[in-house]
Amino acid sequence: MLIIMAHPSFPWQEEAPAIAQHKPNVHIDMSGWPPKYFPPILAKDADSILRHKMLFGSDWPVIEPDRWLADFEKLEMKDEVRPLILKEDARRLLRI
Repeated sequence: MLIIMAHPSFPWQEEAPAIAQHKPNVHIDMSGWPPKYFPPILAKDADSILRHKMLFGSDWPVIEPDRWLADFEKLEMKDEVRPLILKEDARRLLRI
């Protein structure tokens, strides 16, 4: 069974990365919060051990995609990880 956790939000923002790291069928949709409010551990893990398990999501209409993407650009993250999160992880996961 494939599980995509919808947004890393309170009170599970620290548990979600741990679960996704531990369970091969669990991924995280990054919607729900603007990236500037992501807990530091989530941004760090998205840039490293969870780079293949993170999925873009803006939470539109509450958070406009342009705003989310602008905040995402400001996160410290390797250039090669951004396309994984924004597109490639979802393509692989959804087989499209």
